[in-house]
Amino acid sequence: MDLKSAIRTYQFAERAKSELIIGSQLIMALIEFPIQEKPGGKRMLLLLLHSIRSELEFAHGDTGGRDFRNAVNHLNEAISLTESMDLGAASERVSKAVSAATTAAQAAWDTLKEHGLL
Repeated sequence: MDLKSAIRTYQFAERAKSELIIGSQLIMALIEFPIQEKPGGKRMLLLLLHSIRSELEFAHGDTGGRDFRNAVNHLNEAISLTESMDLGAASERVSKAVSAATTAAQAAWDTLKEHGLL
């Protein structure tokens, strides 16, 4: 990975990890919502997950990194599971997306470290 790609990949991956962790926390919070609040919470959560997916797709388009594509695929599964209110499984899929973003960040980190930037 060249230095320019490593910088972009690292930035995208760290941002994605943060957003995905927030998404996972909100999925788990939705489990505890009172029944009458779940439909509204679900709508807001899905909007957030769709926004995160857009960010991941942009990262994939810009870097071509397959780890970002893997994260998008896991997040697509999480969105489907959230739509059907299988929130435990949705949270697990988001965790897999976090792992994919972490893998992208690690590869970029290694390159940045080789160049003495970290």
